[in-house]
Formats: sequence, C-alpha cells, structure tokens
Amino acid sequence: MDLQSPISRGEHEEFRRRMEEDHDRTNKRLSILEETVKRIGELTVSIEKLATNMQNMTDVQKEQGQKLEALESRDGQMWRKVVGHLVTSIISIIVGYLFAQIGIM
Repeated sequence: MDLQSPISRGEHEEFRRRMEEDHDRTNKRLSILEETVKRIGELTVSIEKLATNMQNMTDVQKEQGQKLEALESRDGQMWRKVVGHLVTSIISIIVGYLFAQIGIM
C-alpha cells in the first residue's frame, strides 16, 4: 500500500477498534495504579499515626516507671527510718543504762 491510496472503511474501523481497546486497557491500568497510590498514601498516614501513638506510649511508660520507682523507694525509705529509730532507741537505752550504772543520772 502506497501513501497516496486511501485506506478502506473496514481498515479504518479495525484501527479505531484496536485503538479504543488499547485506550481501555490503559485506562484500566491507570485506574488500578491510582487506587494503589491512594492506598499507599492511606497506609503512610496510618503508619505516621502509629509511630506517634507508639512514641506517646513510650513516654507514658517512662513516666509510669519513674512513679513506680518512687513508690518502691518510699517503702525502703520508711523501713530505713524505722530501723534508724530503733537503733537510736536501743543506743539511747544502753547509754542511759551505763550512765545510771555510773551514777551520773
């Protein structure tokens, strides 16, 4: 077929049909791609929210750990105070007894 002769109506219709099929395939692929990009964007936002929540949870856990440590040390401090007072009382009794034996009191 040379460039001077026109194409037949049938050839033109076949070409048009194939072009439309190609456009349809391309449009479907673009639609799928757009949906995929949309889902990736949603996933990115979800991951950012998850990271923020995890950071907040970590901060809360640190605070709770510090509070727990303070509570646990309070019991130890109270016990040390009680033992200290007992030791002081015993020493006072012994010193008082010694002074009474010597006759100072």
